[in-house]
Amino acid sequence: MRVQALYRYPVKSMLGHEVEQAQVSDRGVLGDRAYGLVDLADGTVASAKHPRKWGALLEFSARLVDEPVPGGSMPPVAVTFPDGSVRRSDQPGTDAALSAVLGRQVRLTSPAPSGSRFQEQWPAIEGLAPQQFIDSTTTGAEGGEPVSAIELAMLAPPGTFFDLAPLHVLSTATLAELTRLAPGPHFDVRRYRPNVLVADAPEGFADESWVGGVLALGDQVRAGVSMLTMRCVMTTLAQGDLAQDRDTLRAVATHARREIPGLGSWACAGVYAQVRAGGTVRRGDAVSTG
Repeated sequence: MRVQALYRYPVKSMLGHEVEQAQVSDRGVLGDRAYGLVDLADGTVASAKHPRKWGALLEFSARLVDEPVPGGSMPPVAVTFPDGSVRRSDQPGTDAALSAVLGRQVRLTSPAPSGSRFQEQWPAIEGLAPQQFIDSTTTGAEGGEPVSAIELAMLAPPGTFFDLAPLHVLSTATLAELTRLAPGPHFDVRRYRPNVLVADAPEGFADESWVGGVLALGDQVRAGVSMLTMRCVMTTLAQGDLAQDRDTLRAVATHARREIPGLGSWACAGVYAQVRAGGTVRRGDAVSTG
């Protein structure tokens, strides 16, 4: 197996970009989800998982103005707006400009405030998530669909903007298997926003066999695979040249509903991991399991 692509998303829920190599630590890919938007009205972190409120975030893209250095301060981020204009996080008026486009008062910040939560909307797709979890976390509804408030970064270091864990790995084999089982939808990797895309894995849902083991990513990085990645409404949303398509998520819920110990059955594709040994990983590096 090998690393086919590496991705960094400097601002939570905005579009990111590929990188040729990445520094990886216990906080994941350096510079990944380094920034986020905080809703000044309710204190929640903006996430496109609540698309009726924050789906427009996927019309923005973000890039760090300099390559981050391990142990150094995080560089400012440059945000490209839907109209093509660019504003930096260290530029006066950026928060006001973001607020004007999004229609809500927001603050672009790093790190994440202590105790942050994000909101997640649950589309009416059978088998997506345990009903007990949805019911126990629901705080409202949008368009007849429940919306949950969920603690941010439960398996990641404090101050990070990850939904759950610091590293997300996906294989091209899983995308190919979904395409084979459900040939209608387009299972583009961009919908799933992994940090590492692994090529040349065995056919089928190869990622599932990695749970509980260690992935060697190149010569230095070692990632302990903690659990399958639960998929959500964000994978269905329009971004770039990808149209909105709930059938992509419906297919995952139909063909890849898996039991996660202690958490029930979820629609899953890819894996979450904790970084056990940091270092540099490059596109084309060998990947092995152990």
